[in-house]
Amino acid sequence: MRLSQQGCLRPASLGQLDPKDVELVQAVCPGIHLEHDPYADASHPIWGPIKRVRTGQATDAQIRREGSSGGVVSALAVYLLESRQVDFVAQIAVAAGDPLANEVQMSRTRADVLRAAGSRYAPAAPLARLEEYLSTGQRFALVGKPCDIAAIRNLARVDSRIGRQVPFLLSFMCAGVPSIKGTHALLDALGVERSRLQSFRYRGDGWPGMARAVSLDGQVAEMDYAKSWGTILNRHLQFRCKICPDGTGEFADVVCADAWYGKDGYPDFEERDGRSLVLTRTAVGESLVQEAVRAGAIVVSDLAITEIDRMQPYQLNRKQVVLGRLLATRLRRGWAPRYRRLGLVKASLGARPLVWLRNAIGTFKRAEGEAP
Repeated sequence: MRLSQQGCLRPASLGQLDPKDVELVQAVCPGIHLEHDPYADASHPIWGPIKRVRTGQATDAQIRREGSSGGVVSALAVYLLESRQVDFVAQIAVAAGDPLANEVQMSRTRADVLRAAGSRYAPAAPLARLEEYLSTGQRFALVGKPCDIAAIRNLARVDSRIGRQVPFLLSFMCAGVPSIKGTHALLDALGVERSRLQSFRYRGDGWPGMARAVSLDGQVAEMDYAKSWGTILNRHLQFRCKICPDGTGEFADVVCADAWYGKDGYPDFEERDGRSLVLTRTAVGESLVQEAVRAGAIVVSDLAITEIDRMQPYQLNRKQVVLGRLLATRLRRGWAPRYRRLGLVKASLGARPLVWLRNAIGTFKRAEGEAP
């Protein structure tokens, strides 16, 4: 995987692919197709397969603070390691020697997991070392974006090692991956030179936490989440993310998100103690959460599924209009990803017609000029 001129990760072929390789890529790549198992349990048209909905947080105060919301993903990772259900956790962390780059990390301890805690709103490829990890013969949990998890589910259909060695798939709700140029724009707004950067985090160390850049001379520059994500980073999303129907991790065992408190009908980004939205999507995920609660790793409270709409209005709107965006892309480019059994028609019925149409027209205009 290499950064493109647009600042997004793209696959680079190291040699000529034979027809079988091409067929495998087309079968596995979530950028090409997504579909739920036809025999799976019925799922919610917006929020996907759900066993149970909760809010919660890590009981470990440091994990809760370092995580992007309530630290539940990190707490589950630590629990799996300490209960020896997995040998390691594959997850994204800051690259050694480059505070702006991401790398996949093999976490074996609580300290490793803490190093990887917090959101990284920049290109990341948690499957980059998958073959290496599978070749160890060890069992591991994977923490990834919704598309990464979907790719593993696709791969599991043709590679039996996935079922044997990757028993837990953890994800988080995703609003799209910004180009690295978004991070550069954020640093420019903070007045920090990239060549003088010692460390950088997008958020965490509180909830939602501040974007925080530390220069080599120790100077600190910060920006709140509403401004860093809401006015800079989200303007650099790659096009494929804009037509993605799965921002909520529908293929994961457990998916977490910010359980935002509301104010005047919108999420309130005031700093406070972190709280995670926790959705279990499979029997494996539900069992894991129950075990973690009994072990004292997390605390949770049940939540009505209708409350997710208020906590995650962006994801609600996104699922409702994505069919219009998809059709517009197909009309403009003659091709678009294939989505099956994701409830897109039902989801569209909940959208206001004018909003749905405006999204379709906007996508049609953008689809010609933007990279895939």
